[in-house]
Amino acid sequence: MHAITISEPGGPEALVWAEVPDPQPGEGEVLVEVAASAVNRADIMQRQGFYDPPPGASVHPGLECSGRVAALGPGVSGWAVGDEVCALLAGGGYAEKVVVPAGQLLPVPQGVDLKRAAALPEVVCTVWSNVFMVAHLRPGETLLVHGGSSGIGTMAIQLAKAVGAKVAVTAGTKEKLERCAELGADVLINYREQDFVAEIKDATGGAGADVILDNMGAKYLDRNVQALAVNGRLAIIGMQGGRKGELNIGTLLAKRAAVSATSLRARPLEEKAAIVAAVKEHVWPLFAGGHVRPVVDREMPMSEAAEGHRVVEESGHIGKVLLVTT
Repeated sequence: MHAITISEPGGPEALVWAEVPDPQPGEGEVLVEVAASAVNRADIMQRQGFYDPPPGASVHPGLECSGRVAALGPGVSGWAVGDEVCALLAGGGYAEKVVVPAGQLLPVPQGVDLKRAAALPEVVCTVWSNVFMVAHLRPGETLLVHGGSSGIGTMAIQLAKAVGAKVAVTAGTKEKLERCAELGADVLINYREQDFVAEIKDATGGAGADVILDNMGAKYLDRNVQALAVNGRLAIIGMQGGRKGELNIGTLLAKRAAVSATSLRARPLEEKAAIVAAVKEHVWPLFAGGHVRPVVDREMPMSEAAEGHRVVEESGHIGKVLLVTT
């Protein structure tokens, strides 16, 4: 088969479409013939040499995919060759075939075509696990999403609105904010021109956000805590703004607030399987009802993954950039 390889860390040109050995499914695993994958920030970090795959994972980038079941490993039940699926991966999605633990497979949701389903597993599992399983967003509360036009952001807006929450977003252009509004965002904040702490306070009558989903890390840490409401919850899922920040414990204590930080890739299989099962139960019916949809900026051949990385690194997209095998 062919896959995207990285001979040494570097720029997008380090991504090379090359022939590699076919993977073989082991105990409890399924072989998927890949229709599409999607570009995630973690893939870019891996290409740059900052985010190695966890032990035992594929060396090829790609944290999600869609496709058809090609073979079942020993001990797998509930799936059949030919099933259309999408999957949460620890790596290997940038390839014509990938091996997936059976617990990380999902059926393609009703109303979504096979290729566009590749835009779902990583973002849906990230949003559901952080915003709902950890931060426990409830109807009537306010969610602030940083990077509202990203793949994570566009999904967070839709899921929060589906459960009856109010949504505020930050983004850097008028066009991106307009797209967020189309998805249901109530409060639009241009982070280049506005102070998100002041804007979220104003939009909530001085209360602040009940939940903040943050991809920036250190750069926003202090201001995120300032923007939290009493009993607020800050969920950190990225470090685009740095790794080390100063946390005002006094403010946190006064607000009885909580800060959590999570990632998906290196979690134990049983934890990922539990998240995937929760997504299937709670989120997949929303696709069938038309309440949620994948947001795809563009598709391009997987062999041109370098261009996909350039687009995402330049933040020249809204939603997800897909890499398709055919």
